Amino acid sequence: MTAELAHLALILALGLALIQGLAPLLAPQRPAWLQLANQAALAQALCVFLAAAGLVWAFAQNDFSLKLVAAHSNSKLPLQFRVSAVWGSHEGSLLLWVTILALWTLAVRSFSAELPRLLRARVLAVLGLISAGFLSFTLLTSNPFERLLPAAPDGRDLNPLLQDPGMIFHPPLLYMGYVGFAVAFAFAIAALLEGRFDAAWARWTRPWTLAAWAFLTGGIFLGSFWAYYELGWGGWWFWDAVENASFMPWLVGTALVHSLAVSEKRGVFKNWTLLLAICAFSLSLLGTFLVRSGVLSSVHAFATDPERGLYILALLVLAIGGSLALFAWRAPQMEQRSHAEEGFALASRETLLLINNLFLLVSAGTVLLGTLYPLAIDALSGAKISVGPPYFDAVFAPLMLPLLALLGFGPFATWRGRGAGALLKQLRLPLLTSVLLGALLSFSFLHSLLAAVSLSLGLWVLLATGWHIAHSVQRPAGSSVSWATRWRQTTRSQWGMWLAHGGLAVFVLGVSLVKSLEQSQEASLQPSQTLNLGGYEFRFESIERRNGPNFIAAQARFEVRREGKLVATLRPEKRFYPVQQMPMSEAAIDRSFGRDLYISLGERSSGGAYGLRVQIKPFMTWIWSGCLLMALGGALAASDRRYRRVPVTVSQKTQPSGSLEAA
Repeated sequence: MTAELAHLALILALGLALIQGLAPLLAPQRPAWLQLANQAALAQALCVFLAAAGLVWAFAQNDFSLKLVAAHSNSKLPLQFRVSAVWGSHEGSLLLWVTILALWTLAVRSFSAELPRLLRARVLAVLGLISAGFLSFTLLTSNPFERLLPAAPDGRDLNPLLQDPGMIFHPPLLYMGYVGFAVAFAFAIAALLEGRFDAAWARWTRPWTLAAWAFLTGGIFLGSFWAYYELGWGGWWFWDAVENASFMPWLVGTALVHSLAVSEKRGVFKNWTLLLAICAFSLSLLGTFLVRSGVLSSVHAFATDPERGLYILALLVLAIGGSLALFAWRAPQMEQRSHAEEGFALASRETLLLINNLFLLVSAGTVLLGTLYPLAIDALSGAKISVGPPYFDAVFAPLMLPLLALLGFGPFATWRGRGAGALLKQLRLPLLTSVLLGALLSFSFLHSLLAAVSLSLGLWVLLATGWHIAHSVQRPAGSSVSWATRWRQTTRSQWGMWLAHGGLAVFVLGVSLVKSLEQSQEASLQPSQTLNLGGYEFRFESIERRNGPNFIAAQARFEVRREGKLVATLRPEKRFYPVQQMPMSEAAIDRSFGRDLYISLGERSSGGAYGLRVQIKPFMTWIWSGCLLMALGGALAASDRRYRRVPVTVSQKTQPSGSLEAA
């Protein structure tokens, strides 16, 4: 009965989403209809939450009369994985998508009271129409509450690859980022419908975009970290098509964050900002299509039904095509020249941010080409080709180098700009230090030109960021304000920028060092035998059987010594899941600030030896730390109090109802 009530709640949510989406668009001048949309958003979110809670309850209670539970769970599966199995399937992951959109809708409804009523209603309307599209997709093609009669005695279990704590946190966090760009998209469509764009719009949109970007950064980090220790290869990024599907909106979202800053401060790049908001969410929808349509073969890809692919493709064309058509129609009217658009110098912050955005967009384009090209060739000729790391390393990496070079200059450049010589003079110390230090380190232990350049650029961004912090809190000449006071007066947005830039620098340093210094060796060992790599001795001490809740495992014990001293004890496993009849490797990792010791256990040979892959990966912690710093920086910037201030508005006599005024 719980499943039927949850199904009914989902049907009601679809009707409420249509009311939420259509009322403000059909009757924009009727306050009662605008209020109806506001209340429908709340009711729709509550219905979605009830439906999601019903599905979680069915998994937790092992209700194998539901087809979805029987296909993706098992009575021996631990409770935390039974809950995460909700989004371990196509149907459940779509319900998660809709649920997170309902969360974002509630957040906009609750924290946007200062918005003009019509603008707020239009933002909620766009979110309602997006929700209606995905609710109809869920109900018509991917019903999670379909009954299985008679009920199965037990379930087929969850894919062993997904039986990991990463599955609990990675998809929800990633979807928070994916779906969060729907808010920026909704603001862009509302501005186009309004026919007006100004600094107030950019201020209102910016915290939502920053929050979505921070969530997406954290989600990508968790997915990479999960793949690193779970797949047993020791890799952290494989340029998998589904990885690319999350990376492309991150790149465009990064450009959008910077473009919003220019639009807010200077009132320029208006159409550019609107287009970026549309593109960021469009790429999120494209990622959803790639994963849900069945065109990809991946652990991430759930759907294989062509009807589902056609349905979501229709939604994709409607959302992207409709928004781009609206942009083409209304964008020429959005360009309103103001005193802020008097032009800017070559060395201005506007110019540097524009070049930054161009590099980010071109980079996203190269990733898009590498992702879609094999699919296009397959569709046109049936030929199977793959585009892997060699392509992306050759095309994507060179585009990032000039972006990093410009990144250090950006915070020091002023609006409208000054001479390039003055900018170089101000930054000559960190610039020379990074070049000399990078060259010294590269000649010492790096043997790749790309790694040497990347290392120098990472140092440059890190030193320039630190230099900017020092200059920002330094007491100006003749001022009585202490550095401590200036430190306290620094805004969260400023701290967020420093953390994000510093995190990117740490990430680049980590990648450069890992790719240059990592060591790997494969071998077959029996207990009591040893392997030497990178100054470490790995001794295979023993192997024993271990029984898990729904698996059996052979667990090895290795002692790692360096110069005779015990460094770590590692216990890699080779697991077998009887229900799925699937083997899995669980790598063992000893982490420290400067290196990871990594062992994955392979199959046992007829002679009793076990295959091993032993790796030493220097500075992996720097990669993870850089990602976390970037996510924290975005979250901190999004929490800046000034984004919650009510901007001054002009009177209704000089401004149309619902339009925006510069902050």
